[in-house]
Amino acid sequence: MSTRKHTALPKARILIEALPWLTRHNGRTVVIKFGGNAMVDEELKAAFAQDVVFLRQAGLRPVVVHGGGPQISAQLEKAGLASEFRGGLRVTTPEMMDVVRMVLAGQVQRELVGLLNQHGPLAVGMTGEDAHLFAAVKRHADVDGERVDIGRVGEITAVDTGAIEALLDDGRIPVVSSIARSADEADEGSPGTGVYNVNADTAAAALAAALGAETLMVLTDVEGLYADWPNSDDVISRLTVSELEKLLPDLASGMVPKMEGCLHAVRNGVRTARVIDGRVQHSILLEIFTDEGIGTMVVPDEGE
Repeated sequence: MSTRKHTALPKARILIEALPWLTRHNGRTVVIKFGGNAMVDEELKAAFAQDVVFLRQAGLRPVVVHGGGPQISAQLEKAGLASEFRGGLRVTTPEMMDVVRMVLAGQVQRELVGLLNQHGPLAVGMTGEDAHLFAAVKRHADVDGERVDIGRVGEITAVDTGAIEALLDDGRIPVVSSIARSADEADEGSPGTGVYNVNADTAAAALAAALGAETLMVLTDVEGLYADWPNSDDVISRLTVSELEKLLPDLASGMVPKMEGCLHAVRNGVRTARVIDGRVQHSILLEIFTDEGIGTMVVPDEGE
């Protein structure tokens, strides 16, 4: 056998390892929350786009949901508007809401759609306002047990998946910005008042549940959920919703919306939810198509 054939063998083994996972996931919907370092590092962005296109070409139905915290903060600073966070949520005035909308739908989403479409006419961008995808009501922050008004921040009350499903059936990749229309009929008129800024982790979880997705994947800037942080960097590779519920009160604030999203998704019919390290190139493919996987997977309780 020639040397060249020898060097190609490991590639064949990798493809064969992926076969049971390709079979299992074929035709299934996967919702991916794009965020963290993967949103700002050029190489990671390009690798993310390749992964999502690979999923689509491998017979899965990927849907991407994104926020844009760093980009929003930078644009608000340019506009002379100070960023303020209460209870881990961005205080969003109607004036700021216009900036949030512009950055998410006009900058972050456009760039991601462009990266995906380098591989073909695949990605279609939309916000939660389009085709009544997300409806939301006003959300308050909990600060030291007090209910605090944080402006145009919303909590999703309804999801209409019709437009997403039509795009998926047409072989497209929906890319969704985490903005929602107001569910309050009286809440209209001046700019920035008919829409809400929604946490992207929460939006991705709500969409995954509404679509009956196979998997929700949340990209983060950590390896997964740590068993005993900061005393140890051992990652919990798998836990049930009941186990997660017990851990929630003690989690670091940045992890709470991600793990709450995973909990909501699995409680509402999504088969698995995973938190994975978006700092690792091709982490999505490693998680879905290899035996080891990476990150933390949340599964239903036994018997559910």
